[in-house]
Amino acid sequence: MRFLVVEDDFTSRKLLQRILSPYGDVDVAVNGKEAVEAYEISLTNEAPYDLVCMDIMMPEMDGQEALKKIRQLEKNNGITSSNESKVIMTTALDDPKNVVEAYYKGGATSYVPKPIDRQLFLQLLKNIGLIN
Repeated sequence: MRFLVVEDDFTSRKLLQRILSPYGDVDVAVNGKEAVEAYEISLTNEAPYDLVCMDIMMPEMDGQEALKKIRQLEKNNGITSSNESKVIMTTALDDPKNVVEAYYKGGATSYVPKPIDRQLFLQLLKNIGLIN
């Protein structure tokens, strides 16, 4: 299993790495631009990520824009929606507009508010079929 954690906050990034590392390899990016680059490399190497955990608010390129670009990369590479990477958006913002934009319009699989609750996050991974 391959994971990409996209998070500009060091503490949140380390927490997600700790939660995910027992289940596979975890790569990190600190902004949306790095996330898109990492995702493109994963496709070039024919080893796409199973899960991308992405913060919505980040410098250089926010999570919503990065998600759109990732979904476009998948489309350009012939990856169907049933085979696309799962994407969980994270944010400290209690802003329904951002959630709707990312979750419903952007193609996110799910949404998790910060601070991230480890047990709820693991349950979500089970619910979307990534872990047992």
